[in-house]
Amino acid sequence: MADEATWLTQLLEEYSPSGNEANAVRAFGRIASNLGFAVEVDAAGNGIARWGRGRPQIVYLGHIDTVPGRIPVRREGGRIWGRGACDAKGPLLAALLARPDLPADGELVVVASVGEETDSRGARALIPYLHPYAVIAGEPSGWDGVAIGYKGDLRLRATLRGDRHHLSSPERPTTERAIAWAEAVKSLAPTASGGFHSLAAKVVAVRTGEDAGKESVEVVVDLRIPPGRTVASVVAALPPLTAPDSVETIAAIEPFESGRSDPVVRALVAGIRAQGGRPTLWRKGGTSDLNLVATAWNLGGAAYGPGDAHLDHTDDEALDLADLARSVEVLRAAFATLLEGPIPPGPAPDGG
Repeated sequence: MADEATWLTQLLEEYSPSGNEANAVRAFGRIASNLGFAVEVDAAGNGIARWGRGRPQIVYLGHIDTVPGRIPVRREGGRIWGRGACDAKGPLLAALLARPDLPADGELVVVASVGEETDSRGARALIPYLHPYAVIAGEPSGWDGVAIGYKGDLRLRATLRGDRHHLSSPERPTTERAIAWAEAVKSLAPTASGGFHSLAAKVVAVRTGEDAGKESVEVVVDLRIPPGRTVASVVAALPPLTAPDSVETIAAIEPFESGRSDPVVRALVAGIRAQGGRPTLWRKGGTSDLNLVATAWNLGGAAYGPGDAHLDHTDDEALDLADLARSVEVLRAAFATLLEGPIPPGPAPDGG
């Protein structure tokens, strides 16, 4: 794993919180070029590595950005620590290393997308010009796990406005009205924790302001939407606000759930079994770029990559090199299987 450890270290040493991914994209491009991929950077700043030509097109949609917070990059024994080791530079490297034999027909596209941790601008930019037969999202699932479901996300910013009154006044403060609205939103979720198929809601920010006898309160609420419900159905159930109060949508992403019979799931499960693993299918309470692209491309799909998802966004983020090696073999087998899949109708993919 000498080269693999070196390459992972190079990726991790390029600190790349959302909005500052350019140096990490260049490092991704150098590694992909060394492995024989054709490399480009699109207008959104995504790193694109292509292997093969024609159809079917298989997309491995990883992301190169991370949450903020540096972690000193270090190796101890068989583990490497660093921001992005699990989420999601390790999975990206695994996809590059899993390059299958050059197919007679078909193309593997490995994407180091930008902005996944914030506005998904990289994934959104891909939708018009990639036309894949299958998509795998590069997220940590454990080498022997496959993520087949993610909740949707609805993030709202409500602003309530009113006149400022003395605290002894019988008038209800704007702050209390804002809190009551937020609690009414939270009551849409039946339980505090909820499972994958339950709606979850949290208040993530409260800000107050005063100006010339007027007061305002801004409340940000995040709702995680399970499969079976839509963003529109949750919006329709929101408690009403009347002028001058208002609410705006910050993010709206539909939920995603695949199935055991999906070609991507079958290919990944077969690859795990070939490595002696017992596959576990995960459904996650978070949201990924897979939600966006699978809906837009009318596909199923799954998320797969080495790493323990419980370490995401923590200061203990690290990747086991043995798990990286096993995931490479799983992905190589899955890519080969999918590249032999049926050629779907529709336009040929750009660049192939």
